Amino acid sequence: MKEYSTKDIRNVVLLGATKSGKTTLAEAMLFEGKVIDRRGTVEDKNTMSDNAELEKTNQRSIYATPLYAEFMDKKINFIDTPGADDFIGGAYSAFSVCDTGIMVINGAQGVEVGTDSYLRLAADHNLPVILAVNQLDSEKADWEMVQNSIKEAVGNKAVYIQFPVNVGPTFDGFVDVLTMKYYHFKDANGTREDLDIPADLLDQAEVLRQELIETAAEYDDGLMEKFFEVGALTEDEIRKGLNCGIVAGEAYPVFCVSAKKDIGVKRLLEFTKNVAPAPSNKEEDPTSLFIYKNDVEPHVGEVSFFKVTGGTLSAGMDLEDPETGNKERLSAIYAVAGNKKEPVNVLHAGDLGCAVKLKNSRSNTTLSLPGSGVVNDKIVYPDPRYRCAIKAKVQQDEQKLGDALKKISAQDPTVIVEYSKELRQTILNGNGEQHINIVKWRLNHEFGLEVELFAPKVPYRETITKVATAQYRHKKQSGGAGQFGEVHLLVCPAEGELNTKFKIDGKETQLNVKTSEVTELEWGGKLEFYNCVVGGAIDLGFMPAILKGIKDKMNEGPLTGSYARDIRVFVYDGKMHPVDSKEIAFIIAGRNAFKEAFRNAGPKILEPIYDVEVMTPAEYQGAVMSDIQNRRGILGDMGADKGFSILKARVPLAELYRYSTVLSSLTSGAASFKMKFADYQPVPGDVQTKLLADYAAQEQDED
Repeated sequence: MKEYSTKDIRNVVLLGATKSGKTTLAEAMLFEGKVIDRRGTVEDKNTMSDNAELEKTNQRSIYATPLYAEFMDKKINFIDTPGADDFIGGAYSAFSVCDTGIMVINGAQGVEVGTDSYLRLAADHNLPVILAVNQLDSEKADWEMVQNSIKEAVGNKAVYIQFPVNVGPTFDGFVDVLTMKYYHFKDANGTREDLDIPADLLDQAEVLRQELIETAAEYDDGLMEKFFEVGALTEDEIRKGLNCGIVAGEAYPVFCVSAKKDIGVKRLLEFTKNVAPAPSNKEEDPTSLFIYKNDVEPHVGEVSFFKVTGGTLSAGMDLEDPETGNKERLSAIYAVAGNKKEPVNVLHAGDLGCAVKLKNSRSNTTLSLPGSGVVNDKIVYPDPRYRCAIKAKVQQDEQKLGDALKKISAQDPTVIVEYSKELRQTILNGNGEQHINIVKWRLNHEFGLEVELFAPKVPYRETITKVATAQYRHKKQSGGAGQFGEVHLLVCPAEGELNTKFKIDGKETQLNVKTSEVTELEWGGKLEFYNCVVGGAIDLGFMPAILKGIKDKMNEGPLTGSYARDIRVFVYDGKMHPVDSKEIAFIIAGRNAFKEAFRNAGPKILEPIYDVEVMTPAEYQGAVMSDIQNRRGILGDMGADKGFSILKARVPLAELYRYSTVLSSLTSGAASFKMKFADYQPVPGDVQTKLLADYAAQEQDED
């Protein structure tokens, strides 16, 4: 492979809904770029992109696959990403290293929910986008419908570079209004004829050409002046103006392709080469790279995929992780196209490549010249939308399961694994049920582990709603030194201004705070502890023991064993013994006094509430709203955006298990959603009664 400088590199991410044809387009791009001499197909399971066993079995992209094409003295790196929302982590990784997106649109479906979601995501990442309308050879292809859906999605920002001829099974070419040529294809192997535009299409071409010129002029003041003076622009000037509009996110060039027949792919690459921006990375900067993806390949081992973010990277170079100080020698570096790796001596700033068997480097890691201190921004992945509990079917495999999940999470950071000490469960988080099922498949087939997936417990919280008092005496005498401690305390909700006047034993009592301590609890909320003991009834040195006893009980709440929170405790009296009072006695007395007071203080179970936002086609709005209400959800703001209804709601976590699956079923896969923790709120009375009964039954079973 020849050596490419930064200005001759283009980095592109292929985006689009499931079944839009990204993998087939990638295969045609590889063919045009002379990386392969024969195009594979998804059906034959021999594409360069979908090369993992799991992808071949499912005939769909599951992982983001880096590829490249050498085309007209440029190197075009491109990453084929999955279309399913469950595997969106691949797109986030690609966004971190790519400078342009090619959005593939199904010519028979138009802009789908998946398309629209990726358009929004690209806009959020300031990623310029080219639209490639694919499958125009399909029997159901409808150019007018596609145009209408594009207009609804991006408004007047669509810039038509081409329009198709003979849409449907006989699709064999298109008119390009940038070059003002008719490109006719004689066969299904991309054999192209560059012809004059037929007379019956010339008027339509000239109208679109004029619109193209006016659009290009809008994005460059110099071009605008020339346009006003001359009324026309050259082809290169149009490209210059389009480049400005694309980079600004104000122009979405539209191309016509049939990836299956290799129609229009070469022109798409030509445009990408000429108009898409080169990387902004600089060759004069200190050498650094950013690892955006990790994988483990059969017969190869661990592979780290990276972008050179500065300088020039040479094989054999020593770099370090500036955050940990770990050293890495890149003994060999490769240009990568799927599972094909070509050794190279040098990669310049902006280029993509890979290395194998690095010692300590994982995704989201920067490696740079020692002492340079270069650290790249990390990828921020979306919050998970699906959670379940997981355990090994064979108890002895639990350690192996933990190790396997750690490896999977390192390769896919959107798989989040946590052991909940509170719930005593291992919780597996992902983007959807399909995503989690892939993890299960890998555990079974790659690691030889049989596992169970099931609904996780809910991390409830316990608190109180009113004032209560209690006292407890711990007295133990069993030969030798005894144990004695007595604690009188009052509890109330930790809210509002601090009040120290209460009715205790029927009398209005003013408590005088001697010492205080406020603890921000690791599980949320707080504990306020006030020492109001007078006359030396309890020595000050025993207060930490009383506090420890209270914290111990808050760690396992009196109602359901859940964490307790947001409570004020006033220790106002007690007794001690000059010989038998010890720290352990006051720990026990504090814990039991708190437990009794808590039970008498209007105890309430709190549940986690999540903010949920659903984007759905309008025809499914009623079904989605009804389902949310059945989940005890409270509907909030509603809106509309580009043909979709936007529903916002607050929904208890207990009601969101498998929601992604149900939502997909309700809307035929057309809706998407996101969820984020909001706060804790009291559960309804009937729910609390059931939870208390369930906990009592559980305790009885354990006894």
